[in-house]
Amino acid sequence: MTPLSRLLGTRLPLIQAPMAGAQGSAMAVAVSRAGALGSLPCAMLTPEGIQAELNAITRQTDRPYNLNFFCHTPPVPDPAQEARWREVLAPYHAEHGIDPTQIVAGPGRAPFSHAVCDAIESFRPPVVSFHFGLPASDLLARVKGWGATVLSSATTVAEAQWLAEHGADAVIAQGLEAGGHRGHFLSHELTAQLGTLALVPQVVRAVGCPVIAAGGIADAEGVRAAMALGASGVQVGTAYLLCPEATTSAVHRAALQSLAAPHTALTNLFSGRPARGIVNRVMRELGPLNAAAPAFPLATAAVAPLRTRAEAQGLDDFSPLWAGQNASGCRPVPAAEVTAALARGL
Repeated sequence: MTPLSRLLGTRLPLIQAPMAGAQGSAMAVAVSRAGALGSLPCAMLTPEGIQAELNAITRQTDRPYNLNFFCHTPPVPDPAQEARWREVLAPYHAEHGIDPTQIVAGPGRAPFSHAVCDAIESFRPPVVSFHFGLPASDLLARVKGWGATVLSSATTVAEAQWLAEHGADAVIAQGLEAGGHRGHFLSHELTAQLGTLALVPQVVRAVGCPVIAAGGIADAEGVRAAMALGASGVQVGTAYLLCPEATTSAVHRAALQSLAAPHTALTNLFSGRPARGIVNRVMRELGPLNAAAPAFPLATAAVAPLRTRAEAQGLDDFSPLWAGQNASGCRPVPAAEVTAALARGL
């Protein structure tokens, strides 16, 4: 047993990465039952939706699980920026017969709040993880008050040190290879971020808490390498995307199994914040990072109807195909089988 598995109360020092939009409680339950830590992404759920998923989890397993939240500061809408963004997207809206004046902002991604804390407190979730830093001290105190273990992502050594100093019980060292949104919060300078191989040992030396390696780990060999670098455990997301328990869309599943899967890039086109996904049409044509995109998460609204129209035709042109740089571990097998395969590297 590693310091991480003791901290989490799990048999294995493995965490299934929370993947908003590609999973619900079924994935978390399956992974927790398999001896690792299943995670539920909550940033796109209402408090009532989180409670429903928590009821599903606690009905099906008594093993530890993780709830994941975002800690971003919601931006002030900028009408001029939104106008520039819609101008960039205008040819695509015209192509698909979409009236941009009828586009309204959706629910987006909400940061952790007292309202959310009220909704989950009675469940006393054993592990709570955060992305984009940590919540305000009063909110963090509430989470720690019921005995939860707190995790958060760092993309640099400085972020790892900050997290350890401000209440994180373990740090997720998110290498540049990782799929989905970057967890950076002290600086938005992407060139300052490191790959997993460089980041993990530096974070291990810099902090006194357990370090979880994330990014580019897709099989037992990757797990073994991360542990050799000093990690107490690993977090894996992409390898679970084809599991039957995942809610990954049909076009996303097809992309993961195609020749396009190895070509990923950081893009802000789908949410306004850099996130790694498989390169598709809109990323090629607009460039993966485009200055016209509004701040996170406001970029989503104008792209969403394009995604809906294209996916109805079986096209992934406007879909966020989140994936890390190593999709080689993706297999359409149960999540428990993926977990067991990863565990062979411990």
